[in-house]
Amino acid sequence: MFNLIIAALFFVGIHFGIAGTRWRDSLVSRFGERAFRAGFSVLSLIGLYWLITTYRGAPYIETWGQLGGFKPVAAGLMLLSFLLVVTGITTRNPAAVAGESALHEADTVRGILRITRHPFLWGLSLWALTHLIANGDAAASVLFGSLLVLCVAGTRSIDLKRRRAFGEDWDRFAAASSSIPFLAIAQGRNQLRLGEIGWQRLAAAAIVYLAMLHFHAKLFGVSPLF
Repeated sequence: MFNLIIAALFFVGIHFGIAGTRWRDSLVSRFGERAFRAGFSVLSLIGLYWLITTYRGAPYIETWGQLGGFKPVAAGLMLLSFLLVVTGITTRNPAAVAGESALHEADTVRGILRITRHPFLWGLSLWALTHLIANGDAAASVLFGSLLVLCVAGTRSIDLKRRRAFGEDWDRFAAASSSIPFLAIAQGRNQLRLGEIGWQRLAAAAIVYLAMLHFHAKLFGVSPLF
């Protein structure tokens, strides 16, 4: 369990301590954006591998235990998670890696970005939260809890980083969108237009979701439905 905690601290720490900070800005100015992204990607992959392998080897220490009655709720939450993740990945987004050029396009805030400018991270947050609740053991709490904190905090980190880098261009984009889902719509800064998301993206999300339901027990040893 100690190794898992250290791995989680390392993985979360490199994101809190480097990504989105002014230290990142200085590293980018010294080595260039491409070199920084390559180096940070390698560091992140090492941290993620360390986190997963130590989780698999961690002892099972029950906290609240697996909640069988929560599985139908978890299945619904995971569908929403997949919808956010898939539509987020497939939508051009100034808040995404290498998506900065979209800031200069007309009518950038469309589709899923009307709901949130961080659909991918909120989808992962929902995934982590659902698995945190469903598993009910100490190792899962460390793994999914650290990923949940990282994803939620990552939305603010990205906003701060983009604001420093792009100034008024980012401020215009942020004024028409919101990090918190549906906040910009509720405040009248945008409108909900589900048709813009695209049925192809929704269909792709549904296919990936159904595939995960089918293969989950084979891959992870636990049925998500029973």
